Amino acid sequence: MPTSIARQTERQLGGPRSVLVRQQRDHQELDRLVHAIDAAECADRQDLLTDLARLVFPHAFAEESVLWPVIRRVLPEGEALTLQIEQEHQEINELWSELEQTTPGDGRHEELWPRIVAVLREDVRDEEDELLPRLQERVGRRELARLGLAWELVRRISPTRPHPVVARRPPGNATAALPLTLLDRSRDHLDRAARGGTGRVARVAGGLSRAAAGVAGRLEHVPPFTAGEDPSTRSGRTARD
Repeated sequence: MPTSIARQTERQLGGPRSVLVRQQRDHQELDRLVHAIDAAECADRQDLLTDLARLVFPHAFAEESVLWPVIRRVLPEGEALTLQIEQEHQEINELWSELEQTTPGDGRHEELWPRIVAVLREDVRDEEDELLPRLQERVGRRELARLGLAWELVRRISPTRPHPVVARRPPGNATAALPLTLLDRSRDHLDRAARGGTGRVARVAGGLSRAAAGVAGRLEHVPPFTAGEDPSTRSGRTARD
């Protein structure tokens, strides 16, 4: 069995520019944020949830756009391995979409959050213990650094919210990236303004965020944005009981 990237040093993973090091760092930050969210309440919790979403969804989008096509090309078992991760990503998208309709303390929020954490941790384990070590066996340090740069560039311009209807694969996810990224990142700032503001400022910011969410929800269903989807990751197909 290959060695998990969680148990390797930066040098073993290919140096600071390697995509494996970047992945490892994001996974460590995910763990930190989960613990911080568990200890937080009210507006602080919502701000931390926004931070986690801004980590998780661009991270996954960049994987699906940059890494998984390479893995499907270089690994005989790449199709099955990446599809399993895409199914986990889809489940996180669907659960988080439900979470966005809740508030801490309403019961439903407390029911969804542990399920989200469980799938996130499963996703991390599958990537660190199975998928990424197999990629490491097939490509050299230079290629890991090249993939790291491409992954980082895509991550910085990727959507920051769940979009369960959008395809997990190209060309759908690639064509949806620009409009959804603009809407998502605008919503992130508007939601912070709504939580931190008072009176008219909070109301206007909240209203604009809800309007942007409605536009994003309609855009998800535009046919080019759903192209390339595997049937097993279509919206509504992956949620667990």
